[in-house]
Amino acid sequence: MEKTTSSLQQAVNHVPGTVIYTGNKEPNELYIEVFEYNSKFYEEKELSTIEEAFHYSDTTPTTWININGLSHTDAIEKIGANYNLHPLILEDIAQTQQRPKMEEYEDYLFIVLKMLYFDEHQKLKIEHVSLVLGNTFVISFQEASGDVFEPIRNRIRKAKGRIRAMGSDYLLYVLMDAIVDNYFQMIEYMGDKIEGLEDHLFQKDIREDITQEIQELKREILKIRKAVFPLREVINKVEKNEHPLIQEKTQIYLRDLYDHIIQVSENVEIYRDMIWGLMDMYMTTISNKMNEVMKVLTIIASIFIPLTFMAGIYGMNFEYIPELKYRYGYFVLWGVMIGTFIGLLYYFKRKKWL
Repeated sequence: MEKTTSSLQQAVNHVPGTVIYTGNKEPNELYIEVFEYNSKFYEEKELSTIEEAFHYSDTTPTTWININGLSHTDAIEKIGANYNLHPLILEDIAQTQQRPKMEEYEDYLFIVLKMLYFDEHQKLKIEHVSLVLGNTFVISFQEASGDVFEPIRNRIRKAKGRIRAMGSDYLLYVLMDAIVDNYFQMIEYMGDKIEGLEDHLFQKDIREDITQEIQELKREILKIRKAVFPLREVINKVEKNEHPLIQEKTQIYLRDLYDHIIQVSENVEIYRDMIWGLMDMYMTTISNKMNEVMKVLTIIASIFIPLTFMAGIYGMNFEYIPELKYRYGYFVLWGVMIGTFIGLLYYFKRKKWL
């Protein structure tokens, strides 16, 4: 956390366009992979230096350049200079706190979005992803290795679907679609966790750590909401954009993608309300349990108050208490007290207080 805060302070204190990585991912080696393809051709490469990616801006086949490692800001600056990317774009690529957005330029489109996943400890992780769409290429920037794009790689390798027959704008769509489709898995997982907690609360199986789980769910759903809601505007702008890089035949797929992100947004809102309701349900359950305890204590007190009153009367140290000399007074008093006890129990039972 201190590292992230320090990086943010550095970014704020520099002039606009300064490329400073503000994330908290562990530094790793720069990884660059390239896919070149068309309907009859396919080639996959792993590049050792960023300079090897410079000549793909003018190639005829559609090219996907995937770069992992935003901490390598020098490589980001070099490829930005080669592809004539605006300095503010390079800043946003490394600025992991940047919200999802789309920027339109004459020769390219720039899109920022968030890739969500759960790690091996079931903790929500957010990865900053940037996409640059050119005439024949798409450049993707990721913080670290590991992503949701493996099905796309396989489709390119095996020529499945229409991706090899389409252009770079369709490649941009399938990359965004892969991220949005993963949102559905995230939402489904969140729904299972919420339903599990609801079951525990309905069964009055209240664990000591259940409030912590609810708070963790709140934080996670807010992070997901922060990533999903701005993306609706981004996809809507891309779908309605008349930029020459977006072909008309691709717009129908973008409209479908927009429908998907709307569906995700609606589910996020539903689960957000459900999580807020979980805390109310928890407080209600605790209150009901406390009411049950108080009811039992009240009934016990109600039974023993008249018995204590009788015992107090006949426990006073006066010599001339009327029943004091009565031979069976002790047993009569016990009978009255037991009768009172049974009568009160019967009364509470009829009132359905027991």
